[in-house]
Amino acid sequence: MTSDLHHVRLQTIIQAIRKMKPRSVMDLGCGDGALLLDLVKDRSIERIVGIDQSRAAIEALRHRLAAFDADLRERVTIRLGSMIEPQGHDRQIDLAVMCETIEHIAPSDLSRLEKAVFIQLMPATILISTPNREFNDLLGVPPHRFRHPDHRFEWDRAGFHAWASGVAKRRGYDVDVSDLGGAHPLLGGPSQMAVFRKAA
Repeated sequence: MTSDLHHVRLQTIIQAIRKMKPRSVMDLGCGDGALLLDLVKDRSIERIVGIDQSRAAIEALRHRLAAFDADLRERVTIRLGSMIEPQGHDRQIDLAVMCETIEHIAPSDLSRLEKAVFIQLMPATILISTPNREFNDLLGVPPHRFRHPDHRFEWDRAGFHAWASGVAKRRGYDVDVSDLGGAHPLLGGPSQMAVFRKAA
């Protein structure tokens, strides 16, 4: 069930990105490339940047990327680094994506993430997906545990909406929050997604 949810979630995010038609995308917390390697196939995206703090994940992604044709690979930059410390030269990005990664940072670092992504990078669009804590019981996750041992926190829907709305208001973005991966009538979806667009 978890792998099926992962596939549905990923495909929904990919479809949303394609509708946005970005020319450049930054995948913050790209891991070994579940999202990035699909985006590479879309030739309308001229530049893709993947950042992850795991050296093993970056090496695995480089190995997987080597199977692609050179003309596809040359549009991709992969870098070891933290999503709360993006480099200044990355500012010319249309879309920043955090696909199930924000929950891996400490809650005390959320303000650093906000500054790094919404002030330093300041892309036109930001897409963030994260687990919905309310759905955990349906996945068999005990109340005293998180969905993954590396998660530092998990928001319920009200908490995520409040955080996203607060960031949008402070940083001059509009935001839409939605269920991701289906929607239980009482508990929402297994994940949730916020799409921030720079206000005109």
